[in-house]
Amino acid sequence: MAHSIRRKNHPLSMRLADADIAIIDRAASLRGRSRTEFMRDAAVRTAEEVIMENTLIRMSPEGFAAFVDMLDRPAKPVPEMVELLKRPAPWETKPAAE
Repeated sequence: MAHSIRRKNHPLSMRLADADIAIIDRAASLRGRSRTEFMRDAAVRTAEEVIMENTLIRMSPEGFAAFVDMLDRPAKPVPEMVELLKRPAPWETKPAAE
């Protein structure tokens, strides 16, 4: 029997200056999101970043040695990147004659 996931909603209240609300509303509108969706996404994304920044990664001495060995190896060129870097920058090209 399949169980549906029951979503719990927890209201969150904040006091924000009018200028803060205006910038949040503008950004939310540009993304096609509601204020609530935009703020929830931004808060969750920032929370995930903070957690990742403060997460300790553990590995065995052998695993660490292999990791350092990979970092010490010469880089291999990526053909697509080489081609892209050979192209002149848009500001370096002359516009076509009209």
